[in-house]
Amino acid sequence: MSISHHKVAFVTVADEHAGQRIDNFLASRLKGLPRSRLYRLLRKGEVRVNKGRVKPEYKLASGDLVRIPPMQLLDASEPAPVSAALAARLHSAVLYEDSEWVVINKPAGLAVHGGSGESLGLIEALRQVRAGQPAENLELCHRLDKDTSGCLVVAKKRAALKRFHAALRDKQLQKHYLALVVGHWPRGLDVVNAPLQKNVLRSGERMVCVDKAGKPSKTLFSVVQRVGQYTL
Repeated sequence: MSISHHKVAFVTVADEHAGQRIDNFLASRLKGLPRSRLYRLLRKGEVRVNKGRVKPEYKLASGDLVRIPPMQLLDASEPAPVSAALAARLHSAVLYEDSEWVVINKPAGLAVHGGSGESLGLIEALRQVRAGQPAENLELCHRLDKDTSGCLVVAKKRAALKRFHAALRDKQLQKHYLALVVGHWPRGLDVVNAPLQKNVLRSGERMVCVDKAGKPSKTLFSVVQRVGQYTL
């Protein structure tokens, strides 16, 4: 694998990228850059938008001027080929699909995207197995941790992705989780208020943990079933 040298670059955000997070925008342009290094560039202010510092979750606007610092990158090779077993697994994991969306039942143990030690993520694999589909531009609408299973929404079109992000921003969406816990869930415990903080691991993977410095978060619980020493 060769090394490419990049000079400082200034990129004007096009209309089609308006509403995209700056971290995802950079990841699509800086192939071969580990996510951990990408977040470090943002944290240190080496990446600037309109001459100012921005956080990874900053949403780009049409006409924004993005400064990308000089760097050396490993030239990204083609993603690892999708095995027949993984392709079959992804086909069977489709829960819903229409002209704008694909909803995948993401298995635990599969990262949503490659990089930071992951040769192949779900989105790269999905793009490979659906390469023959016309007019598709598959993009993740949100993320799930590598070890978390559950519904993952993928947009087929940029307009659909922007609508999803707008719905998230306007708190029009609700998230429902099934959790199998060891022991008997206490009766009467149906609301947990605990601040949540986003953390970036050394591997570049992002995880959310309970932290006093985090943002307020309220989770509603209800017992579905008790099975032996476990509660769903």
